[in-house]
Amino acid sequence: MEARAIVRNVRMTPRKIKLICDLIRGKDAGEAMAIIMNTPKAASEPMAKLLKSAVANAENNHSMNTDRLYVKEVHVGPGPIMKRVMPRAQGRAFRILKRTSHITLVLGEKE
Repeated sequence: MEARAIVRNVRMTPRKIKLICDLIRGKDAGEAMAIIMNTPKAASEPMAKLLKSAVANAENNHSMNTDRLYVKEVHVGPGPIMKRVMPRAQGRAFRILKRTSHITLVLGEKE
């Protein structure tokens, strides 16, 4: 049995979020939360909310034991890119790409 939580359109680049994903992959849910809370990255906030949501889904929707949960799978992919224009000298315009991310987190129960 596995519990899943997905957050879409996070206003942060996948590259920055991937750093946190690599830290918690395969860890126990409590240990993963401790790692997230003690990591000074901007991506820690949405990842903490996502992990709490996945634990709540496991407990309430699938009747899983929260003490035996671990991060079975976590991955991040690109979302829609917002394109903006930055005025430059001599009437030119440079494009600014504001990237977004979709994060998926799957929790499993240890045997």
